[in-house]
Amino acid sequence: MLRWFQALMPKEDKFFDMFEAHALTLISGAGALRRLLDGGAEVPAHCADIATHEQKADDITRDVMLAVRRTFITPFDRSDIRDLITSMDDAIDQMHKTAKTIILFEVRTFEPAMLALGEVIVRMADLTGQAVPLLRHLHGNAAELNRITEEIVQLEEQSDQLCDQGLAALYKGPGQADPMRFIVGSEIYDHLEKVADRFEDVANRINSVLIEHL
Repeated sequence: MLRWFQALMPKEDKFFDMFEAHALTLISGAGALRRLLDGGAEVPAHCADIATHEQKADDITRDVMLAVRRTFITPFDRSDIRDLITSMDDAIDQMHKTAKTIILFEVRTFEPAMLALGEVIVRMADLTGQAVPLLRHLHGNAAELNRITEEIVQLEEQSDQLCDQGLAALYKGPGQADPMRFIVGSEIYDHLEKVADRFEDVANRINSVLIEHL
C-alpha cells in the first residue's frame, strides 16, 4: 500500500538540481587542480580556486542533507541520496586536501606523472558530470550510466599505475639527490591517487542506485 501511495505522490526534483550543481563544483575543482599541476607562480591562486569550489560543494551537501530530512517523498532511497552526495563531497574535499598539502610544502614544480594524474582526474570529473543528470531517468539511462561508471573505474586503475610509475621515477631520479623531494612528492602522489579513488566511490554509489531501483 505504501509503495502504491508513493507512486501517486509527486517526487522532489530539487535533489537532481542539487546533484548537478555539486557535479559542476567537481568539474571546476578538477580543472583548477589540473592547472595547479602546471606549476609556477599561479599555484597559490589555483589552490584558492579549489578552496572556493570546495566551499560551494559543502553548502550544496548541507542543503541536500537538510532536504532529505524535510522532504516527504524522495526520488530514491534516503540512504542512497546521503551516500551519493557524501561520496561526491569526499572527492572535492580530497582535492582541497591536495591543494593544502601543496601550499604547506610550497611546491611549485610537479612531476610528469602528476600532470598525467591531473588529466585523469579531469576526465573522471567530466564523466561524473555526464552521469549525474542521467539519474533523473534511471530506467532509460541505465546502459549509459553503466558505461560511464565502468570508464571511471578503469580510469581509477590507470591512476594507480601512474602513481606507481611516478613514485618509481621520483625515487630513482630526483629523490636520490634530495630525499625530502621524494617524501613531499610521495605525499602529493598519495593525495592525487585518493582523489581518483573518491571518484571511483561516486561511480560505485551510482551503480548501487541502479541496482537498487531497476
